[in-house]
Amino acid sequence: MSSNFKCGYCDKVFVKEKTLAVHVCEKKRRHLARGEKHVQMALIAYQQFYKIAQRSTKPKTFDDFVDSPYYNAFVKFGSFLVNSKPIQPEQFIDYVIKSGVKLDHWCRDAMYDSYVLDLIKTETADGAIQRSMTTMLDWGQENNSPWEHYFQYVNLNRATHNIKEGLVSPWVLLNCNSGRKMLSKLSDEQLDIISPFLDPDFWRVKFQKYPADVELIKEVVGEAKIP
Repeated sequence: MSSNFKCGYCDKVFVKEKTLAVHVCEKKRRHLARGEKHVQMALIAYQQFYKIAQRSTKPKTFDDFVDSPYYNAFVKFGSFLVNSKPIQPEQFIDYVIKSGVKLDHWCRDAMYDSYVLDLIKTETADGAIQRSMTTMLDWGQENNSPWEHYFQYVNLNRATHNIKEGLVSPWVLLNCNSGRKMLSKLSDEQLDIISPFLDPDFWRVKFQKYPADVELIKEVVGEAKIP
C-alpha cells in the first residue's frame, strides 16, 4: 500500500500521518524557527550581505536563506546581535559587511570594539547626547538615584564598560566637570581599557572643529543639572 504522507520540506515519505506530524527535518526546523528574533536578525544580515557585498538587485527571500549553506553562520551572528544588543544594530550589520572580515569573525569582541570606536568618532553630537542620557537614566532607575549624579556615584567598573561600549560618549563625558573628575578616579587598568575611545588629541581637534556642538552639549548638561 503506497503512502501519501510526504514531508513538504525534505520529501521524505511516511506510512502514518502522525509520524509525519512529529517529523522534524533540518529544513522544517529552520522554517519553524522563522519567527524567533535571532533568526529574523540573521535574515536581515543575510539580505544586507547580498545587497551590499554581492550587489544583488533581487532581494533574497526567507526560502533563499533556509537553503543557504551559510544559514547557521548567519543565525549565530543573529544570536550575537540579540544577546549583545549593539548600538544601532542595522548600522553594525552594514559595518561588518563592508569591513571585508569573514562571516565567522563578525561575532568577535574586537570587531564590535572597532565599530564602536568608529561610531563615536563620526556620529553627531545630538545622537551622542541622547544615548548617554538614556544610559544615565537607566542607571538612576536601577539604583533609585538622581540620574544626573551618574558621574559622581556610578560604579567605576560599570562606567568603564559603558564608555567602552559607546553607551556614554566622550561628547558628554569630556564636557562636564563631574565626567572629567570621574576619569581621575579610574584605575590604570580601567584607563587602559577606555583609552582608545578617549584619545585626547582626537577629541581636542574634534571639539575645536565643532564649537557649536560643544556649546549644545554644555547647554544640555547645564539644563540637566549635571555637575
